[in-house]
Amino acid sequence: MNRKKTLLLIAAMAGLVSCAEKKKPDAKTEQRPNIIFIMTDDQARRTVSAYDNAINHTPNIDRIAEEGAIFTNSFVANSICNPSRASILTGKHSHKNGVVGNASPWDNTQAGFPGLLQNAGYTTALIGKWHLNSPPGETFDFSCRLTGAGKQGFYYNPEFEYGDGKKETLEGHATDLVTDKALDWLSGNTGKEGDDPFVLFVQYKAPHVPRMPEFRFLDRYVNDTFPEPETLFDDYSTRTSSAAGARMGFDYRPLPLLEDHDPSDNIYYSRMTEEQLRKWHGYKDPETREYLEMKEKGLLEGDALRRFEYQKFIKDYLRMIDGVDENVGRLLAWLDEHPEIRDNTLLVYTSDQGFFTGEHGWAEKRFMYEESLRPPLVMRWPGHIAPGSEIDEMVQNIDFAPTFLDVAGVAKPEEIQGRSYLSLLEGNSPAEWRNSIYYHYYDHGLHGVARHDGVRTDRYKLIHFYTGDEWEFYDLEKDPGETDNRYDDEEYKEIVGELRNELERLRETYEVPPAHFQPPYVKSGNDQKL
Repeated sequence: MNRKKTLLLIAAMAGLVSCAEKKKPDAKTEQRPNIIFIMTDDQARRTVSAYDNAINHTPNIDRIAEEGAIFTNSFVANSICNPSRASILTGKHSHKNGVVGNASPWDNTQAGFPGLLQNAGYTTALIGKWHLNSPPGETFDFSCRLTGAGKQGFYYNPEFEYGDGKKETLEGHATDLVTDKALDWLSGNTGKEGDDPFVLFVQYKAPHVPRMPEFRFLDRYVNDTFPEPETLFDDYSTRTSSAAGARMGFDYRPLPLLEDHDPSDNIYYSRMTEEQLRKWHGYKDPETREYLEMKEKGLLEGDALRRFEYQKFIKDYLRMIDGVDENVGRLLAWLDEHPEIRDNTLLVYTSDQGFFTGEHGWAEKRFMYEESLRPPLVMRWPGHIAPGSEIDEMVQNIDFAPTFLDVAGVAKPEEIQGRSYLSLLEGNSPAEWRNSIYYHYYDHGLHGVARHDGVRTDRYKLIHFYTGDEWEFYDLEKDPGETDNRYDDEEYKEIVGELRNELERLRETYEVPPAHFQPPYVKSGNDQKL
């Protein structure tokens, strides 16, 4: 593990309590840390400027990295919303927690780290996007989740549902309102002598589709032209049929002009007030006119259309990130005003998965390719994580649960498959840390992404699209854009063989049922024949 700025300033962990489940900690034991877990939806790593190849500026998210650690090798186990969230909560791969696709049922009675922390004396709270197909349940003492739009929530004037079933619609933007509610909860439930430690989830819908930024950000980037990804016009000619068969383009659809727009036929625009709708069209109508004029002149054909779509996509996407970053700043400001809480809080910022922001011509996730596989991850924990730390070891979202339990001094159940990286946070490289990660995507309908699993090491990646028995192999050092499948290359024959063995080992280690690789295959809930 590298350290970019300072030597590690470690506070002794000896006082952390090893708490028996279903027992409150003894009042005389050392104060245990709080955990604030901030998560976006579908955020690409290159939209956090703490990373080297960023295309925007996120000063508040960067501050967490500057005052804590940035993870350079953070991975997910299944790059799609519900499965990622289930893996985070349970510390288990999709086949173990039962959520293999977005339509999979969620068993909210299974052991997850919020409930285990609750049993050990923590107050647990969830605010924002939940999305799983069952309510949070009793593992959260307080929950206020976005509802509607297929459990995704709305951006403007969203509806919130509380743990007791009460619903409330508030005027404003979801990113701002989620933060408002998080700050209200913090102000009303923390800071008093004798308070239990807490874990607070602050989960934003942004920048997930439909990308509807806050009004105050709509005038940003209007005259900017963003560099195009090298693979924007990828023809997939060196890959298997799986990449070429995916349906994950920008699919730009101009908003009708104000005088032609009937908002009643759209669940998102129909929620806007008349004033909001007029304001929205004030920004969007010029874009629509530009599109119509260019189309009439024949200027939006072939590559020109994709270039146009990319610029419109990336600008709204980054406007959404700007809104998140500003609201992260509000949370940081509150913590600065309450240093006794700030200094005893592990603050985490991540996304449920990465995202293709034009790479390979896509605006989606799902594939095991790098942009989808690697979300941003930064953490701050005063006195434990050295400011400016850079953690290069391979971590995965199944590691959140055991890490948070370890931080709180709570024993990890045997069923958890992830591994605690508390020692990495404290500046120590544990013996025999993993040198590969396992990935498995099941939800093969909708966007035409074939089922696949695979293994990634620090340099190589092997992917098996098993429904068609197709293989891809990449040397990430020589081919970071993953455009040259070398699976059948004699030069890599030995390495490919080693990776196939490693893939089999990981399948056995994580107890992936062999039946998952045979017809009729495990059902994801969105199954369509490819």
